[in-house]
Amino acid sequence: MTADIIEIFSSIQGEGIFLGAKQIFVRFKRCNLTCAYCDEDLDRKARRYSPLELMKEVKALEGAKGPHHSISLTGGEPLLYAEFLRSFLKILRKNRNFRSYLETNGTLPYELAKVIDLVDIVAMDFKLPSSTGERPFWTEHLEFLKIASKKKVFVKAIVTPNTVKNDVEKAIDLIKRMKKNIPFVLQPATPVGPHDKDVPKDALVGFLEIGLKHELANIRVIPQIHKILNMK
Repeated sequence: MTADIIEIFSSIQGEGIFLGAKQIFVRFKRCNLTCAYCDEDLDRKARRYSPLELMKEVKALEGAKGPHHSISLTGGEPLLYAEFLRSFLKILRKNRNFRSYLETNGTLPYELAKVIDLVDIVAMDFKLPSSTGERPFWTEHLEFLKIASKKKVFVKAIVTPNTVKNDVEKAIDLIKRMKKNIPFVLQPATPVGPHDKDVPKDALVGFLEIGLKHELANIRVIPQIHKILNMK
């Protein structure tokens, strides 16, 4: 059993409620989506790892650069490798120094179900159709959140100049169906090209006000800090 992994490195978490935490990042190749704002180069050459080989690399990085808050399993979409993840996470669990942090687009609930008992933290995306240019995934997101809520979870949604109010309201509604205290992060898309525009500040404030109006307990705007700091 193997997985295609683009890179393994130590850095700080630049997104979400664990902003600034030191992590080991394991970036998996491939994604099941093609979001309009994606800035990951998934055409980069990958190396094929077995779960034991990946654990060896993680331990080496922990020894050289540690300690770390957690191991970020990111991509791409790591849940495309659910069977591999289950095997790796079982190995990771045997070492009490490591916590797992799954970064996922939140569209593969049945794959999440295969590993949720072994995951510590879930950083879940809501893919707003007006932001991504993709079809809506509300049904998948709701099923995913039901499973993810068994563990510590927060939800992140990328907002762009094209993001519409109705999509934000729909995302808030899904969170309120589960638990009002699940954190919801609105993340302004970092421009990836010379013609990309920043998200208007009044739009961000307006989206926050929607959350407060609907009595969402924990909603905030957090940009990509690692981009601002020019870090990996």
